[in-house]
Amino acid sequence: MHRLLIALLAALDAIIAAAGGIAVVFAPLTLLWVFGLDGGADWGALWPASGAIWQAGHLVAQTVTLPEVYLATAGIDPAAATFTLSLAPLALAVFTAGFAARSGRRAAEAGAPLIGATAGTLVFAAAATVVALTVGNPIVSAEFWPAVLLPTLVFAVPALLGAVVTAWRVDVDGPISRLRERVARLPRAWAVFPALLLRGTAVTTTGLVGAGAIVTAVAVFTGGADVVALFEAANVDITGGLVLSLAQLAYFPTLVLWGASFVAGPGFALGAGTAVSPAGTEVGVVPGIPVLGAVPDSTTTWLLLLALVPIALGAFAGWMLRSRLADQGRPRHDDADGGIGMRLVLTVSLAVLTGGVAAVFAVVSSGSIGPGRLAMVGPEPGPLALAVGIETLVGAAILLLSPRRTRATPSTPGEATQRKGSADLPAHPGLWRSISAPPMYVHSGSDEASDPAPVVTAAADPEAAESVDDNATEPLEGLRGSDEEDALTEPIEPLDGFPDRDTGRAPGSSVD
Repeated sequence: MHRLLIALLAALDAIIAAAGGIAVVFAPLTLLWVFGLDGGADWGALWPASGAIWQAGHLVAQTVTLPEVYLATAGIDPAAATFTLSLAPLALAVFTAGFAARSGRRAAEAGAPLIGATAGTLVFAAAATVVALTVGNPIVSAEFWPAVLLPTLVFAVPALLGAVVTAWRVDVDGPISRLRERVARLPRAWAVFPALLLRGTAVTTTGLVGAGAIVTAVAVFTGGADVVALFEAANVDITGGLVLSLAQLAYFPTLVLWGASFVAGPGFALGAGTAVSPAGTEVGVVPGIPVLGAVPDSTTTWLLLLALVPIALGAFAGWMLRSRLADQGRPRHDDADGGIGMRLVLTVSLAVLTGGVAAVFAVVSSGSIGPGRLAMVGPEPGPLALAVGIETLVGAAILLLSPRRTRATPSTPGEATQRKGSADLPAHPGLWRSISAPPMYVHSGSDEASDPAPVVTAAADPEAAESVDDNATEPLEGLRGSDEEDALTEPIEPLDGFPDRDTGRAPGSSVD
């Protein structure tokens, strides 16, 4: 595909991502203006409000300044008239990141990953600049450069990751392909190191987010009565309740990351000097946001067992990576699964990268929701990264660094037969039948007793047995030759006292 066409399609993706995010915010506000208000609000105020919410969803901190009339009506201390709102409704950022990753992947599949990611990023940056220049108002405002750079990063990073990962998998020309060829020249285990590290990190982080989603859902279910009570205390009509529900839905990814921090152990805060963790809960006065009714008033020490979840995720990732390393190695070598040095580096790298991703989760899911003590809400990056890194390290080390029992391969077939023991069958079934068949005593026709001929049986030659093809019809090596054939086929005289096959009487006995 022509590179100009790829750039145009990437630019179209960026425009759709920006316009779609703003439309998701603008539509509920329009419904609120049409059905929920008595015509006192200006239609022109909808765009600044929508743009400010879109910026907040892309990690841009908003400075809120309440008017004096509202302060007097609500009885709010004038000292709290200005505060920062920086806790992001991450649903908008997730929407943009998903669109960006898809755009980067499509550009890579078309053969121009970097061109597509760059074009989309520039167009999205232009859209963020337009929003920053047009949404200013006396109540909510943001600094210009963060309002442009942060939304651009939310689009650029997933777009670049999607392009690079896809270009690494597909065969395209360019710097990514050349880098992949250089990595492929490394030793066998080290050549797959980047792919294994990313795969293991994806397993641990996805599992941690999934565990956080489960914990959040359980908390909302168990605290449903408090959530409903806070909805009723808000005293809003149907339209207001719908808008309030959509706003809380936009914060659902943020709450999921809070749940992931709760699972890992450090938990999160709902204000300065508060903590919500498995070790204990101390929240004080909770803001009257309905979804915060799901926050438990107290916890039990049994919830500390949730820390086993990140350890189990690390162990699962370690098992998966150890299996793939073994597949890359060669049999009958001590370093078939990469060697202890390579596995140690992989374990530490997995823990560090997973802890780094957890720190990013804490940064994007924390911030301020009001003045005073509400300026500190969410998990802290340092404790969360440390806890997740250590837990992942312990779990991954159990499977990646533990010695693995391997089946020893004997150097000669004779050693293999000796290890099997006398009760085991030899390797060649035809040889076993010739050895284990009972001796046949054939009457030679003479009535006189004679010494029986020695019974000759084939000696199991393990080396011959291992080297003979199952489909071969030739006699086995070691049984070939006239002496052996005669010994196996010549008639054998019966022993004294054994009955004659034809008459059923002993040789030499008279017949009545």
